[in-house]
Amino acid sequence: MNGPKNFQIRKFRPEDRDSVRRLCCDTGFLGDPIDPVFEDRRLFADFLTAYYTDWEPESAFVIEVDGNVKGYLLGSRQPFRQQLYSIYQNAVLFFKTLWRYWGYNPASRRFVHWIILNGWREVPAAPRRTAHFHINLLAEARNVPTTRALMDAYLSYLAEHGEKRVYGQMVTFESRRGAKMFERYGFKVLNRSEISKYRRFHPEPVYLCTVIKDLEENSRLYSKDLVEEEPAGAK
Repeated sequence: MNGPKNFQIRKFRPEDRDSVRRLCCDTGFLGDPIDPVFEDRRLFADFLTAYYTDWEPESAFVIEVDGNVKGYLLGSRQPFRQQLYSIYQNAVLFFKTLWRYWGYNPASRRFVHWIILNGWREVPAAPRRTAHFHINLLAEARNVPTTRALMDAYLSYLAEHGEKRVYGQMVTFESRRGAKMFERYGFKVLNRSEISKYRRFHPEPVYLCTVIKDLEENSRLYSKDLVEEEPAGAK
């Protein structure tokens, strides 16, 4: 896929918050807008981005294309603080959801049912006390060069701060990502679980995978073999 030539990776700024939240919702359904699944964009963005933009913005990065934010990586080096925040946030969002529930359309109500009944069971286990990340890019910025640059910026940041491992949780299906792709980039797949909320919308099973990378072995996105294969001067 041909990607944008004029892109810039930089640290998150407070003025990027609205763009990040909007982008989160515009990519929340397998890379497409979340609206067919869940209509409450504000609550959806709160759940996925609020901690990172409001409590640990120093660990967040964005990609700009022609001066506009087209993707982000939200990370955390403070897993214990993030977990404490999640306890508080989940309680607040639960009551907000109950208050708004009867105003939601049928698809949104089904999404709420899934969260309460199945969501917590279908999310695969993740390592504790380990840095992590959440990444999203709009279609026009979703390609190898931009993804690699964004990931390398974050991995370098983690290495500079002495982090030894990092994990992420990625949505996968047969035609999008897989274990071999993660291994190519130096990640190992720890586990995966099917996410049932997508069965009504997607013809093939959709999984959430937990992947982990050893930063002491290699703090770049590509695996050691790929780094060695790169031509001299490649960046």
